[in-house]
Amino acid sequence: PTALPAAHEPMLLLAITEFVANSAAFAYFTAGALRRNISSNMLPRRFPLQLRTKSMGVFSPQLQERYPDQPMELHLSARRQPLLSCHPDALHGALFSSAEAFVVLPNATRVPAFLLNIDANVTGKPTITGNRLGGTVSLRGPLCLPHAGLMGLPVPQVKRLETLLKFGLWLFGVPWANSECCPHPVP
Repeated sequence: PTALPAAHEPMLLLAITEFVANSAAFAYFTAGALRRNISSNMLPRRFPLQLRTKSMGVFSPQLQERYPDQPMELHLSARRQPLLSCHPDALHGALFSSAEAFVVLPNATRVPAFLLNIDANVTGKPTITGNRLGGTVSLRGPLCLPHAGLMGLPVPQVKRLETLLKFGLWLFGVPWANSECCPHPVP
């Protein structure tokens, strides 16, 4: 239990416990709300890896050989409930997800290519500067673990893919998360 500060002037105090946050994560997970499909047209043009077999050929040459320059889709989903822990200096989260890659054929059929488990440890640190409430988000630890090559294709070279995925997350994902959580004026 944490003692709340005495209010000497009007203020808004918001306290969220790990129990509340983890209960919400459990509800979202069991409801199937932690799923997202990503197609090639959803990625920024500057993103270092485009969702096409030509781009993925660096990690899985057999994929490019079998399906030359075809569009791909990623189906992301949580494998387990995300976990949140609160510490005095930051919020720490553990995300357990999987990414299944599909080749999209000209007739719109989706052919499974590979499945990766992607686990991420995320740290969020809230900040108050003047009258601005903000925060930063950062990633730590390894991300990808090979799970399965599908349709007779070998598992892609995971270390190279992980390096590029981390680069993409640092280049686009973390700045987006940071822009979404800061800066917001404090009333």
